[in-house]
Amino acid sequence: TKKTEAVISNDAIFASNTSTLPITGLAEASSRPANFIGLHFFSPAERMPLVEIILGQQTSPATLARAMDFVKAIGKTPIVVNDARGFYTSRVFGTYLSEGMALLQEGVQPALIENAGRIAGMPVGPLALADEVSLELVHKIAKQTKADLGAEYVERAADQVAALMVEKLGRLGKKGGQGFYDYPAGGKKRLWAGLAEHFPIRAEQPSLDQVIERLMLIQSIETVRCLEEGVLAAPRDADVGAILGWGYPPFRGGPIGQIHTMGLANFIAACDRLAKQCGDRFLPSESLRKKSAEGSQFFSI
Repeated sequence: TKKTEAVISNDAIFASNTSTLPITGLAEASSRPANFIGLHFFSPAERMPLVEIILGQQTSPATLARAMDFVKAIGKTPIVVNDARGFYTSRVFGTYLSEGMALLQEGVQPALIENAGRIAGMPVGPLALADEVSLELVHKIAKQTKADLGAEYVERAADQVAALMVEKLGRLGKKGGQGFYDYPAGGKKRLWAGLAEHFPIRAEQPSLDQVIERLMLIQSIETVRCLEEGVLAAPRDADVGAILGWGYPPFRGGPIGQIHTMGLANFIAACDRLAKQCGDRFLPSESLRKKSAEGSQFFSI
């Protein structure tokens, strides 16, 4: 950063395309943190319409305005979020991958997990998507987050699955030719037959609807947390970011639109049931319960 700043003009903007690292921390290396901002593009950048603009703690309004102008000039749709680990899109998108890996560890048939994701309307199943992102990267991010947060870090089933796949089995994802899927040269990808050896399939399987519910509601509950923590300014930003950023199914309206369709009371009841079955990651916050009790909605009609 310092080497670059030495050869650029004082009013130049320094923008990072990181998908997870907090912008405020990166800006500490800058002598002009007011000019530092995050511009998170999505892969493939030439086709994906969203750019997530991330404000560091010292990012100036002028820098934001110029970043907005730039994003619009190149024909992209911007959403603006506040700084946090994973920002909005990577944080919520990651729950889809993590829940898929949790289901795998629980002994759910891999094909059922993948089919549920696609039938729910996602572009691909969570295991295929984890391969495309790179299991090696998923594992690296988990290790770095754990190192940064220390005792505050809550280990997930997905961390154990990724560690096994990468460290023990050497299956790094699509780029390495093998992950949850095999990628034969010139052939069609197929689920790795060895998954059953390392993640034994349990006798009693959940229904398709039960798997879909977990894959989709985990995205909604994490989106609510982003709103409550101030990472997002408005529910509409959440839904636009999800649909344009990681291919959340438009017919569901986005993670918050999904809650609106279900009704807040029904959503909370479903999450409470899943929290008892699967863990506290599904547990609704007290502020969400209060919102429901008051008859409030995320969107006014």
